[in-house]
Amino acid sequence: MSLKHIVSRENPRFKALKKLCQSGRERRREGLALLDGMHLIETFAARGGSIESLIVSDSGALRGEIAGYLAALPPTAEVLQFADPLFADLAAVDTPSGIMALIRQPRPAHMLDQEADAVLLDGVQDPGNVGSILRSAAAAGFRQVLLSADCAQVWSPKTLRAGMGAHFALDLFESSDLCAFLAGYRGVSLVTMPAASASLFTTDLRRPLAWIFGSEGGGVRPETVAAAQLQLSIPMPGSAESLNAAAAAAVCLFETVRQRLP
Repeated sequence: MSLKHIVSRENPRFKALKKLCQSGRERRREGLALLDGMHLIETFAARGGSIESLIVSDSGALRGEIAGYLAALPPTAEVLQFADPLFADLAAVDTPSGIMALIRQPRPAHMLDQEADAVLLDGVQDPGNVGSILRSAAAAGFRQVLLSADCAQVWSPKTLRAGMGAHFALDLFESSDLCAFLAGYRGVSLVTMPAASASLFTTDLRRPLAWIFGSEGGGVRPETVAAAQLQLSIPMPGSAESLNAAAAAAVCLFETVRQRLP
């Protein structure tokens, strides 16, 4: 492997990575993303992903799992080794993992399919919720996810961390026109609404579905609700008034799985 040791915050590579961590605009412009931790890196590699550069901390390079991974790299692999304080500046967590990978943001492997299951996110702005919904979608066997332009970025460090590798099992379409997709959708589109008379648990979910989930505060936009074919409620006999976006999505997606079991 080709190893470069970096100790100065004035180093151009450090500055570029720091900007990438902090700026969604920079990630979009460069088409790059940072994977933080061995789990994400190994999941990406297992699905055939190609790593541009590896970034390790001085202390991380000495840890057993990371050291073993580095030792097995081909001679052409680029590794940037940062002093611990510099690596901590890049990390999005209080306890840095010790290793990151710089990658090109994967493009969807398939075209949008208006006859297949889909998950539509309308203004879900919390990256933790977006990542959790992606994780539930991948686990439930949904392949395509469309996100409106004001959703949290799918390739931000926080969304990637919450997704736990689900990103690499999905076709992700950011800045999508949800209403345009729904206008041509040939399955059944559904949105959850507290006042809806039809219950999630008594509705037939065995057909191709487009599930729509909205923002944490305002829910799904009125124009998106109007474009959906069915409005359903999630029965909540307890005292809570609502579920957060990620919890509601998990309930709906796995009720779909339950109904489709043989």
